[in-house]
Amino acid sequence: MSKKLLGLLAIMLLAVLVLSACGGTTADNTGNTGTGEEPAPEEGCESDNVLCVGLVTDVGEVDDKSFNQSAWEGAQQAADKYGAAKIDYIETKDTKDYAANMQLFLDQNFDVIVTVGFGMGEATGIAAADNPDTFFIGVDQFQTYQFDDDASNDIPNYVGLVFNEDHAGFLAGALAALLSETGTIAGVYGTDLVPPVVAYKEGYEAGAAYINPDINVISTYHPGGLDVAFTDPEWGGATAAQAIDNGADVVFGAGGKTGNGAIIEAAGHDGVYCIGVDSDQWETVPEAHPCLVSSAMKLITPGVVGLFDLYMEGNAPLGNYYGGAGIAPFHDFDSQISQEIKDQLDTIAAGLADGSITTGYGQ
Repeated sequence: MSKKLLGLLAIMLLAVLVLSACGGTTADNTGNTGTGEEPAPEEGCESDNVLCVGLVTDVGEVDDKSFNQSAWEGAQQAADKYGAAKIDYIETKDTKDYAANMQLFLDQNFDVIVTVGFGMGEATGIAAADNPDTFFIGVDQFQTYQFDDDASNDIPNYVGLVFNEDHAGFLAGALAALLSETGTIAGVYGTDLVPPVVAYKEGYEAGAAYINPDINVISTYHPGGLDVAFTDPEWGGATAAQAIDNGADVVFGAGGKTGNGAIIEAAGHDGVYCIGVDSDQWETVPEAHPCLVSSAMKLITPGVVGLFDLYMEGNAPLGNYYGGAGIAPFHDFDSQISQEIKDQLDTIAAGLADGSITTGYGQ
């Protein structure tokens, strides 16, 4: 554990002891402790007693109601849990700005930087190697380093938060096939340049085929690059509408705001179900409630918090940390999902977990 973290934990422990002895105080947003005393001068992020947390998105907005937002919520929860003095985010507008955006936090001596998205992996690795006193969490950034005594490319202060998206996609595809009456379902995706998106797609198709080998799946990737593929709800909506016109009665949207556009479009069609992605989008995309039967989830928020916990304990893992994946509750559709379907999905989830069912992705 770093000297800075040891100092921070010591201050936190002392504060608990003082509060216990005095019967407790409350703090307001000005820093006043409620004792009538003037607050102590603020210390900067360079202090051993201060924790500062930053998050940098890939191209896209932090309020995408899906991927970036889930990571930001995790960073906020962790910062609150450990009494961070400062937490902030930067939204990347152009891929060439990855390094510059991280450097803004590094110049302020931030302790933890969360970078979000596969595309940021290379730049994050370089920044981490050059700044060994800063802990980096790379969401969806799979680490291939060996972390052995002879490896020259080990980056012990950089951990990839990764997920089995193909498992979540497989469950979503199985659900779609179980619900479909037309025998045609659709998937609307961000770019195939991002492996987790491909994993969702391949898992979705495999899960649907597991239930119905003859099912017709209309799968469409956004034709643009990383700079536009996840921020184009109009294209997502138009693509979903076209799939519905061709008989699809379930639409899976996996592509940030682009995917949100697809499920919102599906909500305007009678007899069509939709499935969200990354988080439980029932909580974040209310416009899709008329069709939103579930979401293929990777548990990004608790994954980020879990890595903070390990970091604060001095036990940050090397390489990759696997977060949970699955599907969200059925919410208002629960009564429409038969017990037989629920039992089938539980059996599939167990098979994916123990390896008796495979998605075929990456094999």
